[in-house]
Amino acid sequence: MEHDIIYDAVIIGGGVIGCSIARYLSKFKGTFIVLEKHSDVGDETSSANSAIVHSGYDPKPGTLKAKFNVLGNKMMGDLCKELDVDFRRIGSITLALNEDDLETLKMLLERAKENGVRAELLSKEEVIALEPNVNKGILGGLFCPDAGIISPFNLTVSLMENAMDNGAHLSLNTEVKEIKKIENNLYLVKDQNGNEYKTKFVINAAGVNSELVTKLVEEPTFHIVPTKGEYILLDHFKASFIRHTLFMCPSKVGKGVLVSPTTSYNYLVGPSATIGAIDDKSCDSETYDFLREKAKSLVSEVPYSETIKGFAGIRANNTLDDFIIEESKANPGFFLVAGIMSPGLASSPAIGEYVANYVAEKLKLKENTRFNPRIKPHKNLKEMNLNSYNALIQEDPRFGRFICRCEKVSEGEIIDAINRNCGATTVKGVRKRTRAGFGKCQGAFCQKDVVHILARELKKDIKEICYGDKGTEICIGNSKEVKK
Repeated sequence: MEHDIIYDAVIIGGGVIGCSIARYLSKFKGTFIVLEKHSDVGDETSSANSAIVHSGYDPKPGTLKAKFNVLGNKMMGDLCKELDVDFRRIGSITLALNEDDLETLKMLLERAKENGVRAELLSKEEVIALEPNVNKGILGGLFCPDAGIISPFNLTVSLMENAMDNGAHLSLNTEVKEIKKIENNLYLVKDQNGNEYKTKFVINAAGVNSELVTKLVEEPTFHIVPTKGEYILLDHFKASFIRHTLFMCPSKVGKGVLVSPTTSYNYLVGPSATIGAIDDKSCDSETYDFLREKAKSLVSEVPYSETIKGFAGIRANNTLDDFIIEESKANPGFFLVAGIMSPGLASSPAIGEYVANYVAEKLKLKENTRFNPRIKPHKNLKEMNLNSYNALIQEDPRFGRFICRCEKVSEGEIIDAINRNCGATTVKGVRKRTRAGFGKCQGAFCQKDVVHILARELKKDIKEICYGDKGTEICIGNSKEVKK
């Protein structure tokens, strides 16, 4: 099937980068669509990472990583207010575990100054005063007050929601299989079902698959090195256990194992760094033993009895060791936003704005004067006082019926998450948007109710509701109908 419309830009990939580009493009008058192969946005690296908005002290000065990290960090506060995303500048402390690390911290301080990032060296005593539970064997630290924590998935989905509110389109379960040039300097993009999309610009924001997408057009000048990071997620057991993100000194492999709070009041330990396959998200006990051992050098006593789950994500590291953000010289109109490794999350607003402005200038797009930077605010029950909450329940009793008791998520919140632009259509989508099923029982008690709510709100048969991508249907029939 061929779409009659000619798009100004087709964005391949609905991760935080692709959705950010879509959001900033929607500031202009034009036709834009995001093609995402999964059943939801943010289903790859954007929902399985350290959830850190890096300050920018680490990237080598003069690189795209340094440029966009620092700009993105500065943009993140205002952006998250507009998108109703929880973002907290809790600061980070990079710890010196030995004498060599102390020298590294001095180098990182100079790098921070070159990048225009606030940072200061702390003595051992100053670090312990800030973080009483830190390993007492540390020798000092580098404090960066502008580092923050965020829900990377909520940022991604809110960017896409705002883009759709302002006229952009989203096509899920759409995997790009072919890209070719046609007449009038247009590209024809074809998906796995034979659907065709004519466009003036193709923006390759396909993350770990960006090299494969590039090969559909030209020979890549880079190589993606898929790097798996495994994490341990702890429950929200104590609000003041760790107040800042605690880093090891970075190495060539990465930033090492960290211990950090999250915006959901959980704690995160990880990641590992294993080079492997693009789709290998398996977890194993040996790696978790490795993470626990490494984390001891940061925090001596981590209560792993509070562990909720483990998970893994794939980072799009590349052989150039920098972001690849450029229009193809051989194929004008094909724009690479590839190899966006760490600090890609922190850089996402700046990358989105840069690419959108570039495309708008090339195509001479006019300003969208009706652009609204804000999404409809969420009902945050945890932040409401009792009077406000009681008034809300009087208005809509569904906010008083709790579906997930572990995370205290109401039916009203789940319904709201389903019925927005870029709303949840799967159990996994509800989990990521509302945290229903993310608690200690991992959905053992609430998943059945979530399935029923999805079926009702989406007007689907319960047997059509998937956990995640197509083929992950949860119900096969009524228990009385299914043969033993």
